[in-house]
Amino acid sequence: MQWFLDNLKAFFETISGWVWGPVMLVLLVGTGILLTVMLKGLQFTMLGYALKQAFVPSKKHEDGEDHEGDISHFAALMTALSATIGTGNIAGVATAVVTGGPGAVFWMWMTAVFGMATKYGEGVLAVKYRVTNSKGEMSGGPMYYIENGLGKNWKWMALAFALFGTFASFGIGSSVQSNSVAQAVQTSFGVEPVYTGITLTVLTAIVVLGGIKGIAKAASFIVPAMAVFYVVGGISIIVINSDALVPAVKLIFSDAFSAQAVAGGAIGTVIRYGVARGVFSNEAGMGSAPIAAAAAKTDHPVRQALVSMTGTFLDTIVVCSITGIILVMGLLGAGGEFVKPELSGAALTTVTFQKMLPGIGGWIVTIGLIFFAYSTILGWCYYGEKCAVYVFGEKFAGLYRVGYVSSVMLGTVLSLDLVWLASDTFNGLMALPNLIALLLMIKVIVNETRDFKQKVKDGALPH
Repeated sequence: MQWFLDNLKAFFETISGWVWGPVMLVLLVGTGILLTVMLKGLQFTMLGYALKQAFVPSKKHEDGEDHEGDISHFAALMTALSATIGTGNIAGVATAVVTGGPGAVFWMWMTAVFGMATKYGEGVLAVKYRVTNSKGEMSGGPMYYIENGLGKNWKWMALAFALFGTFASFGIGSSVQSNSVAQAVQTSFGVEPVYTGITLTVLTAIVVLGGIKGIAKAASFIVPAMAVFYVVGGISIIVINSDALVPAVKLIFSDAFSAQAVAGGAIGTVIRYGVARGVFSNEAGMGSAPIAAAAAKTDHPVRQALVSMTGTFLDTIVVCSITGIILVMGLLGAGGEFVKPELSGAALTTVTFQKMLPGIGGWIVTIGLIFFAYSTILGWCYYGEKCAVYVFGEKFAGLYRVGYVSSVMLGTVLSLDLVWLASDTFNGLMALPNLIALLLMIKVIVNETRDFKQKVKDGALPH
């Protein structure tokens, strides 16, 4: 068994190294930069408006029965955030800092800044090209906007995305989440992973049987409560240890561009892990979030796309920043240098928070991780099922759910390194067809944006 696991790990290391090579980095960041330019910095100029659409909907365009869709703007955002705010914000950031150094936090920020434009573009296409399935529910995402937007000749790429998305769901969606929860619970409470796995598996099965509406209902309760809990707790730690804040931020920026890193060739590692973990966390460019966006009730693709865009801001610029800054603050040496720890993943974040706020810090991470990871498991079940159904048909939905729920249990007993490697690989493979589609349909995104702005200006759509 160990021989098999070692060889499987070596296989994913090779594939992951190729997938996350220079081509992927240029494609990911380049797509975001190009969309930023073509949309005239929409993620900056319309962020306030987008946040208002998500959290303070006007009475003039409340989601009603006259709008096509299954769930509200807010519920769609919470479903997407349930899948993005997870172990990537806690364990993923720690892995990036340990492997890539403190400078990886900066590259996570850059991925998010331009990723907001990417997430917006995904949202526009998801709603524009969504379809109604045999149950009367909305189905959308990259597989549908590739096939319906680019034409039948591109269906092979749509199938490739959906197939990679199906496999990715068992990694980023379930195994990674349950693995990190089991690790944190064992560190904090001494509970054996197998018991954590059984509990998570049962709770997952209970909710996912309710489909998108059941998942959205659970996410709309869990995500806001836990995000506020984690952010308030994190900010408290930063304020209490404020003397280390400026040195930590300086180290993040200096390490991202240090002459020593460039001379040693390590800058590639810093960027790679910063971008990879940034994408793992906010999923901009991966094509997963637009699957949830497509289910929203909305009067125009752009309105929901703006709401989707805020997910990247909240996930990385807010939540990941708190984790990353606290980790660097906690790992500063006496001379202000970075001291590489022996721990990694959720265990490192838990220990660091506990060190910075004894008695309470570890609980903030453990409780946050449990609920973030659980909500991610729920959200990704919806993503994976939509991908699997696209490839294999509606009859496969039940079998997929059984396999997905089983993978939650399996993740608690697998090697963390193997789980992360597999997840990184499938994340990259998902992103490739999605990013190609975004670039090929960039004019559609721009035209839809102009159409929305003009209709709002003319009064044809409410502001």
